[in-house]
Amino acid sequence: MDTLKELFKIGNGPSSSHTMGPERAAKKFKEKNSTAERFEVELYGSLALTGKGHLTDWIIVETMKPTPTDILWKPEVVHRYHTNGMLFKAFDKDNNQTDEWLVFSVGGGTIMEHYQERKGAQAVYKLNSMAEIKKWCEENQKELWEYVVESEGKEIFDFLKEIWEAMKESVERGINKTGVLPGTLKYPRKASNFYRKARNNHGRGGFLGRIFAYTLAVSEENGAGGKVVTAPTCGACGVVPGLLYALKEEYDLQEEEVLKSLAIAGLIGNLIKENATISGAEGGCQAEVGSACSMAAAMACFLLGGSLAQIEYAAEMALEHHLGLTCDPVGGYVQVPCIERNAAAAARALDAAGYSLYTDGSHRVTFDQVVKTMGETGKDLKEEYKETSLGGLAKFTFNAEC
Repeated sequence: MDTLKELFKIGNGPSSSHTMGPERAAKKFKEKNSTAERFEVELYGSLALTGKGHLTDWIIVETMKPTPTDILWKPEVVHRYHTNGMLFKAFDKDNNQTDEWLVFSVGGGTIMEHYQERKGAQAVYKLNSMAEIKKWCEENQKELWEYVVESEGKEIFDFLKEIWEAMKESVERGINKTGVLPGTLKYPRKASNFYRKARNNHGRGGFLGRIFAYTLAVSEENGAGGKVVTAPTCGACGVVPGLLYALKEEYDLQEEEVLKSLAIAGLIGNLIKENATISGAEGGCQAEVGSACSMAAAMACFLLGGSLAQIEYAAEMALEHHLGLTCDPVGGYVQVPCIERNAAAAARALDAAGYSLYTDGSHRVTFDQVVKTMGETGKDLKEEYKETSLGGLAKFTFNAEC
């Protein structure tokens, strides 16, 4: 499996696959062709179908400036390697093509070429299943976060500290903003209002309200193109930081605990990315919000004192109950139903952690089994439900006021 540095990325929303990935690809192609007179970029599959709402064309043109760039939309072209394909072309002053590059945005801001092996491309982690990792932990009397350190080195905590700071900043920016998000939906920001209602309620309802508020804050920042952390994607970026911020506040967590919990969340996300997918265009929203919920459930279970078996159970349960969840963004924007769905998943993650803590950790379906099932379910989903905005809720016209 890859390093956690390929899972958690800091960048601008609204989409890791449709905004951050294309931006990274554009930068790379521009650097290679610095003397080009103009560029042309063909967008395929899901990138073409929902690229407008996800700002794909805007980020590419902005990245290529001052060199003129033409965007060609080809939704009918879908490569077997991945639906999010892009073909970059460079031209000289005589309009002769000098270079071209076919690249794919495979989820979480990661870009790959068609000949690259999707699994195990970088062997930072030698063990690629929860069963193997659990066995290692049991044999060595270690916790899951210690396997992350064993694989990445202690310096991974320096990286996770940067990630946590970026997550906190996205919560704190979003919680103080009002108004509507960009786009034709005119979706109103709600985090600030949720927070005002929740902060004076010192019971269970107030805690839940703050989880909702902090998760909405991050998701709304993402919807506005603000800076967020892929966890594991932009579309699902609110779940982990929203719940973690609330837990830190509620239980006065030390930074060391927070970073260890992020290491565990990252390990869960990595396992899903390795053995299934975190791309909404490939697996539907089960791959994005479902994965984020699983990461957050494992994180919360650890922070609440869960055993190795209970943490695995929480992660499994959270993903299992998102199986089949479709990705059908209204208007191609990462707003409806995405923002509300993040908040609901953060609460579900805490519930999964709480449920597992009432058990001894034993359960019938393993984490590895549900990950494999999610990957298979994603392949079975119709294309209309995989970030194309051709089916589901995306078929309907909604009032501007939500």
